[in-house]
Amino acid sequence: MKKILAFSGSNSSESINQKLINAVVEHLSGVEVEVLNLRDYPAPVYGIDLEKEDGFPEQMQALLLKMDDADGYLVSSPEHNGSMPAVLKNTVDWLSRMGKKTFQEKPTLFLSTSPGARGGASALDHLLTIMPYRGAKIVGGYSLGSFHEHYLEGVLSEEKIKEIQPLLDKLVEAVNE
Repeated sequence: MKKILAFSGSNSSESINQKLINAVVEHLSGVEVEVLNLRDYPAPVYGIDLEKEDGFPEQMQALLLKMDDADGYLVSSPEHNGSMPAVLKNTVDWLSRMGKKTFQEKPTLFLSTSPGARGGASALDHLLTIMPYRGAKIVGGYSLGSFHEHYLEGVLSEEKIKEIQPLLDKLVEAVNE
């Protein structure tokens, strides 16, 4: 069975993007899903001198093995000052130095959410623009605004699931091609 790796681009213990990932993966069918948390893969801020001196952090090597093992990806990113958070950028920076494009030309669905009405739309637009250069074969993107109005008692509203479901189905279809 094909496998989708799902994670948030956040390192917050209260990440609403991780909550979004956890809510939507329940609606993926016909694939195996592994949900991970970038908090479990800490790495120092990337720098060429650090790479030359110390090589690749063990956590990034472990994450690369997870990326290698996946057939597609589901990523939800918060917006920090109009772009992706530093932890996601740093992760991409480390992975991109390890001999492969980060997303390895595999199907990828990007999501974003925030408490505000725009739902991290600027970060999502940025990811959709730049991640094909990092090997993401983008199958779509979705921005969920006003997260706390649509995620109640640990459940994402049926209305929003219905909006996201076609993109989840498209990801599964792309992974199974």
